Amino acid sequence: MKRGAKYLAPSFTGGSVSRFTWGSSTRLVKTHFKEAEKRIEVGLVMCQHRQIDIVRMTMPRRRRGISNFSSSSGFTIIEILIVVVLIGIAAMIAVPMMSSAGSIQIRAAANMIAADLEYAKSMAISRGQNFSVVFDKSAESYSIKNQAGTVIAHPVKKGFDYAIDFGNDSRLDRVDIVDADFDPDSSQTITFDYLGSPYSGTGTSSPLNSGTITLQAGGITKRVRVVPVTGYISITD
Repeated sequence: MKRGAKYLAPSFTGGSVSRFTWGSSTRLVKTHFKEAEKRIEVGLVMCQHRQIDIVRMTMPRRRRGISNFSSSSGFTIIEILIVVVLIGIAAMIAVPMMSSAGSIQIRAAANMIAADLEYAKSMAISRGQNFSVVFDKSAESYSIKNQAGTVIAHPVKKGFDYAIDFGNDSRLDRVDIVDADFDPDSSQTITFDYLGSPYSGTGTSSPLNSGTITLQAGGITKRVRVVPVTGYISITD
């Protein structure tokens, strides 16, 4: 029988016989199959969602407060050891830095005093008159004065006198002027004449026998020495 040919089939509905074609029956079957496939797909999706809901219900719920507290309530041994090691390293670095601050300052102070003594000597030679460096160990200070006894102006700091005060200078506040001794008069003042020769005290009546400025800072001692006659200046420990 050819597809699409008319075929008569008995129908007992209402006692009458109905007609239908092969094509119409095929479309009907396809429609039923599509509906069945849709129902199967819907059923699979519902089963998947139901399975996910079951898994969520069976999984234990974590309390935020308890979990956060338990994870940050203490430190491990490794963390404590790391902190101890870091503190030790910081202490090893800090102690030498504190001791080195005094050594740096005392070297700077000794170099400064030696340079200022040289400046006073050069001024005496260039101006042809006496210039003195007057120390005050009790005040941790000194100044440079001309032949009239007046503190000269600072050549670099315009508007300031040539007076150095270790106590008011944060770069030198650790340094102490322990002694400034210029023999034979045991004076705290040294004077240079127009030849650059050193003398003890103010004026040129007492040629220098020995001259030493003693500095201390952080357990370190430095000495600035002035040689008689020539006025040579050196720094020693």
